[in-house]
Amino acid sequence: APSPSTTPAASAAPAPAEAHVLTSPIVGTFYSAPSPDSAPFVFVGARVRKGQVVCIVEAMKLMNEIESDVDGMVINIFPQNAQPVEFGEPLFAIQES
Repeated sequence: APSPSTTPAASAAPAPAEAHVLTSPIVGTFYSAPSPDSAPFVFVGARVRKGQVVCIVEAMKLMNEIESDVDGMVINIFPQNAQPVEFGEPLFAIQES
């Protein structure tokens, strides 16, 4: 019984010690693309460079472009499109390279 409960807990966590977590600098609404008809800025498996726009967080009708602060590969996108996010909430996990 202890072994099965330990294994799911380990597999459910995305190894945060190995990844850089990009957090929201403001409270607002997360958008993964510049417009509803556009392709997303990034996707899981995409390579990003420091300074590259990865999403938009809308706050009070102002669209704030959020840039990656590291070079690497996106391994997880935490919020869903059009989901509200809080200050400091994780947006992306990026495997640095």
